[in-house]
Amino acid sequence: MGVPAFFRWLSRKYPSIIVHCLEEKAKEYNGIKIPVDTSKPNPNEVEFDILYLDMNGIIHPCTHPEDKPAPKNEDEMMVAIFEYIDRLFNIVRPRRVLYMAIDGVAPRAKMNQQRSRRFRASKEGVELVEEKNKMREEVIQRGGYLPPEGIKERFDSNCITPGTEFMDNLAKCLRYYVADRLTNDPGWRNITVFLSDASVPGEGEHKIMDFIRRQRAQPNHDPNTHHCLCGADADLIMLGLATHEPNFTIIREEFKPNKPRPCALCGQMGHEIKDCQGLAREKQGEHDEFADTVPVSEQEFIFIRLSVLREYLERELTMASLPFPFNFERSVDDWVFMCFFVGNDFLPHLPSLEIREGAIDRLVGIYKDVVHKTGGYLTENGFVNLERVELIMQAVGVAEDNIFKKRKDDDVRAHNRYSSNDMDNRGVKRKAEDSDSEPEPEDNVRLWEEGWKQRYYKTKFDVDATDDEFRKKVVKSYVEGLCWVLRYYYQGCASWKWYFPFHYAPFASDFKDIKGMFSDFEKGTKPFKPLEQLMGVFPAASGNFLPPTWRALMTDPESSIIDFYPDDFAIDLNGKKYAWQGVALLPFVDERRLRAALADVYTDLSPEEGEAYSFIAKHLRFNITILSLKATEIPAELCHGIQGILNLDEDPILPDKPVESPIPTLRDISSNNAIGIKFKDPQYDDGFVFKAVVLPGAKIPNKVLKPGDWEQSNRGPWRPQLGFNPNRQQAHLGQSAFRKLKGGQYSNAPPPRNYQQGNYRPSQRDHYPQNQCEFYTFQE
Repeated sequence: MGVPAFFRWLSRKYPSIIVHCLEEKAKEYNGIKIPVDTSKPNPNEVEFDILYLDMNGIIHPCTHPEDKPAPKNEDEMMVAIFEYIDRLFNIVRPRRVLYMAIDGVAPRAKMNQQRSRRFRASKEGVELVEEKNKMREEVIQRGGYLPPEGIKERFDSNCITPGTEFMDNLAKCLRYYVADRLTNDPGWRNITVFLSDASVPGEGEHKIMDFIRRQRAQPNHDPNTHHCLCGADADLIMLGLATHEPNFTIIREEFKPNKPRPCALCGQMGHEIKDCQGLAREKQGEHDEFADTVPVSEQEFIFIRLSVLREYLERELTMASLPFPFNFERSVDDWVFMCFFVGNDFLPHLPSLEIREGAIDRLVGIYKDVVHKTGGYLTENGFVNLERVELIMQAVGVAEDNIFKKRKDDDVRAHNRYSSNDMDNRGVKRKAEDSDSEPEPEDNVRLWEEGWKQRYYKTKFDVDATDDEFRKKVVKSYVEGLCWVLRYYYQGCASWKWYFPFHYAPFASDFKDIKGMFSDFEKGTKPFKPLEQLMGVFPAASGNFLPPTWRALMTDPESSIIDFYPDDFAIDLNGKKYAWQGVALLPFVDERRLRAALADVYTDLSPEEGEAYSFIAKHLRFNITILSLKATEIPAELCHGIQGILNLDEDPILPDKPVESPIPTLRDISSNNAIGIKFKDPQYDDGFVFKAVVLPGAKIPNKVLKPGDWEQSNRGPWRPQLGFNPNRQQAHLGQSAFRKLKGGQYSNAPPPRNYQQGNYRPSQRDHYPQNQCEFYTFQE
């Protein structure tokens, strides 16, 4: 989710949610690498049932890493992705299911952000090439040395978008990878693998949430399933809370600021391109055998325990003397909703709410007062009570003037502190050219001065603040957006075509009479097709991923949609300091104009291209001998209560059928034991509401936080729980023991229980959705 600093704020406010991952490393004997046996108990002293991978968070760092040399070709990228998944599997060790979801075509509301990112990436790539050429010329003129320019073509990360050949190849490689691991790795043997590739519409994390919601609504779902979701986006924390599953953990890379990066010009460490002097490279190793390696430390991982976050929130949100019974689950949903005001991927944040300024704490305080006054909660099952939301907005609006003035005062104090430290050892002010600081951007809005609302609307929207109708139009769109986002988190995509049609948000004080501003979304909307999305999010510089006649629509001056693809565009810093924090002022794509222009070029597609650019239900894959050629409902006892429909696709992976490797450096699977077929989630009637509740039979995890009355109860010193095991004994080691310590011990906890046992009841549902993926399992 687009919330800068949210995770930093969350981890500082609620520090006990973080647990560092223990990772068992592969050993090497006589030059032979011995892989880790992931079928053994998890060294983190917890057993996870399902591991979900938001794959785009893996694909990007593996294909264009920032802190090490990039892979030389596409094959190396695929191997890097395989190795990354192997590391995660080794740490988490799921015992039931591995679910891999790649971003498919996103809702229109998200496509605006994707468009901004891809145009920015293209712009930054061009600027980097220009800067490198300029610096190379300057360094050579000074007599410096630079390695000869390689002829390697720059990897265009924009290809990581549904509909490109790269994404199709990735899906093929992952199918091979799953079949290989199911066949050869004992830790994979008893799990089922689901793969939802880019041909399936929806963002990866929301496809995962949709899977969880639909399975939770089935009668055979295990309410004590322990979920583990991998991804770095802050919205995964919100999505995890929104499931109301008591055992939900996030795994993500541990953020380490200021990691060293090689110079983009000479490839050496220790300086940026603007400081490159063209010095000769020092010999790496006695015989320069490490010349092509960059010293980087392996990325470590952390767990975020949402069960502990729920403990924190229960303490913070519990309200006494309510005129109705307090419902913690409803208050969690309201907390998730309020976090949307400080930023998300679909709406710009309100100008008066900055997370660094304690915006969420301010909202919680106002919320408690509002709940007492209104006699109810803000949300229920993903639906918003706008009358109550208006009270919160008005309370924030009253404080807006003071918020803006305090923000300016804080900025001035911070600037003065920086200036006082900007001295050399003799107390002399350094020259401006010796400082790395950049000039402060000009702020024409000046929110801290009288008349700020007038200047804001004139500068950002080019309208007068007295134009009440326009302000109502912006507020109405924002209110629709709040309803859309919450519905997206709790029920799924309410409309594929809705989006917020402005670059900036209104003020909290503008939210007046909003109760009647929204009723419902248009029914039956459909996502863009992959090729249509490419036309909606790509700049002209990435047109090489499109068919020739489609590409021409981006560059031909006579094109009816040429205005969608500007060669350059402005970035409004909007009170920020750096360009990446600013707002890219790109024109919004008009869907009707786009479709009208594409109608003339669809006929240019060959049958093969038409098939490649359409939706192909390549979701989950499974393996079982009882399948017939017709669609078959999964027996509940077969896959730990998971329900759905299995069906053979046009090219299933079957036992004893060789699987060809799509990567030349990896061997074919001659004795395949995996089965891969199509899977479809259970479908529910239109209007069905997924309940945002803790399910009956769910066991709430033991408390981890120190009780507030611990000292008064005279129960001795508090011993914090340092990991997942509440009974872990704390070790006390001397310095010599620390020096000799090279690895941990396995927990004494027994191996995972036999998940095949249980009283499963067959589902009574006979309707299934379009939500599909590929389903894989191991065949003895």
